[in-house]
Order: sequence, then C-alpha cells, then structure tokens
Amino acid sequence: MGPITRRLASLEKGRGWTVFLILTAAFAVGVPLLNAYAPPGSALHVPTWVVQLMGKYLCYALLALALDLVWGFAGVLSLGHGAFFALGGYAMGMYLMRQIGDRGVYGNAELPDFMVFLNWKDLPWYWWGFDQFWFAALMVVLVPGALAFVFGWLAFRSRITGVYLSIITQAMTYALMLAFFRNEMGFGGNNGLTDFKEILGFDMSRDATKVGLYVATVLMLAAAYLVCRFIVTSRLGRVLLALRDAESRVRFLGHSVTGAKLFAFTVSAMIAGIAGALYVPQVGIINPSEFSPANSIEVAIWTAVGGRGTLFGPILGALTVNGAKSFFTGVAPEVWLFFLGALFVVVTLFLPKGLVGLAATLKGLRRPTLPTPEPQPSGEKTHA
Repeated sequence: MGPITRRLASLEKGRGWTVFLILTAAFAVGVPLLNAYAPPGSALHVPTWVVQLMGKYLCYALLALALDLVWGFAGVLSLGHGAFFALGGYAMGMYLMRQIGDRGVYGNAELPDFMVFLNWKDLPWYWWGFDQFWFAALMVVLVPGALAFVFGWLAFRSRITGVYLSIITQAMTYALMLAFFRNEMGFGGNNGLTDFKEILGFDMSRDATKVGLYVATVLMLAAAYLVCRFIVTSRLGRVLLALRDAESRVRFLGHSVTGAKLFAFTVSAMIAGIAGALYVPQVGIINPSEFSPANSIEVAIWTAVGGRGTLFGPILGALTVNGAKSFFTGVAPEVWLFFLGALFVVVTLFLPKGLVGLAATLKGLRRPTLPTPEPQPSGEKTHA
C-alpha cells in the first residue's frame, strides 16, 4: 500500500467510511431510482422538480464546502466566493449558449441572441473555444483559480488579514457585478445568459438530463469532500490549522504562510467554480446577480450554521438553511429574512460550533459516565 493509498484509507475510519458511502449511494442512486420507478402517486416518489431543487441545494453545499476549506481551516474569511461561483457559472453558460446555434430567436449560428440584438458583428475573442465542452470545463476551474491566485498573492503577500481581507474580497465581487451588468462586456448584461437547449448533446428539457445533472452534482460533491479531507489531514492541513490559531508563530517557525494560504485559497476558488458550473444548467440561467455580495455573505452563514472547520458541517448547513428558505418563502415569505438573521445570531451566541458541534455535545451528554473508583486505604490489598 503506497503513501497516497494509506492517506485515503485514513480519511474516514470505521463508521465514517460507511456513512459516507451510504449517503453518496442514497443521493446518487436512491433518489434517481425513486424518481424513475416509484409510482407518481406513491409517498416514495420523488418528482423531477424536487430532484432539480436538490441538485441546486447540493451546488450550494459544494460552494459552502469550498469556503470552509479556507475559513474553517486557514482562518481566511472570504466574502467574495460568490464571484468564483459566478465565474464558473458564466464559463458553463457560455458553452451552453454556443450549443444553441441557429435555434435562437434570430437564427444566427455564430452569435448568441443578445449579441445580435446589440448589433455585434463578430464573436469576441474571449468566446472562442467555448463551443467545445473540454475547453469550457477547463475555464470553469482555470478562470476562478487564476483570479484567486492573483488576488491571494497580492493580499497574503501584503499580510492583509482579518476583517480587512473580508472587506476587499467583498469589494472584488461587487466590482465584478458592476462590470458584468454592462452590455459592453459581452456577457448578456442585466439579463445574463439563458434559453439553453442542450448539454453534451442531451436535451436539457428532458427529465433524464435533469436527473443526470443531479447525479453529476452528487458525485462531484463527494469527490470534492474527499479532496478537501485529503488536504486537511495532510501536513499542509496541520499548517493551515496552525495559521488559523496562531499565524505569527507559524511564520516565526519558518513555514511559508503566503504559500499555504494561497494554495488553499486557489483550490477553494476552483471548487467554487465547479459548483457554479453545475448550478447553471440546473437552474437555466446565469446573470450578474450571482456576483451580489449578499450571496457571499449567505454562504458564510451556511458554513457557520453547519459548523466551520468540519467539512461535513457546511454541507449540512447549506442544505438546512436553503431547505428552510424554500419552506418559509412559500409559507411566510415576509418572515424569511428575519428567520435567517435570528438563526445567525443564535448560532453565533449559543452554537459557536454549529449544528455539528451541537450534535457532538448532545452525544456527549447521552454517553454514560463511569463511576470513579474509590481510593483504597493504605496497606490494604484489592482482590480481583
């Protein structure tokens, strides 16, 4: 058994691997089977719209996992991860727009409809190559990764930390939002990219395609979880934890603080880009509102509610908060924002370790405590 195999075997031990495999199989296999074979009138039937909604939530979970890698383990609170998410989504949206071809409103096989409407004559150079899926998939990770690398190198090299770093990451995503709102940028302006027809030759209006996108999201979330777990259990992961707790001491010991933070930040941005790329074909649109700073703040809330520094916690937090959001926006939409604010306050004051920490606390309370043996008097012997 090689070193990589040993590391992977140690990621989850005993019940951990069992739970991981059961959850992955339940979501990736169980849900599609219930969608396809359970009778529509049965309580076990999962409608296609529910599968789509779950796929959307799992994209959010993937985004929260990406943030947890840098916030929960490196102590870097980024309020700009919505930008990486949106950039990955735009890269996928550009590919989907090129697949429309002459089936658009204006019947132009080269230019998307919004470019024809704005009297563009030629396809911009930065749209070249997006008619190929492999190129778009490469851009999904390279564009957010490159932005994170450049931004992180400038910020971490200048030793910008804490609230100042959070503010400039939020400023970054706000600047991108304003830029993408402009029609001159060539990304659809306020309306963004929509009216997609197919992906990899599959009709996006078919139920089978929607279920396939959901399964791809489940598998990508499982793979990203393993990658993050591999990182945080490595020597680099121990350095990241030390950075979170005492950065000055780590710097004094001679470790490359900039390099460690930059690696985690870049990998996190790539995962966020993948989340955005999976999100777009499932919701059918990408527009500049995805760059909104409020979206990045909401990701931080998901991570805090679930329990940062746990990897599984942010996934749970994203699913829980967005499930509650769907419920309250349908039942009492006027109280949703109050609920979200109250939830964040309660977690901050009473559940600093989130839902995962609460579960661990309750488990500790249920665990029986063994009685402490009484000390034996001096000179007496105990008998078995």
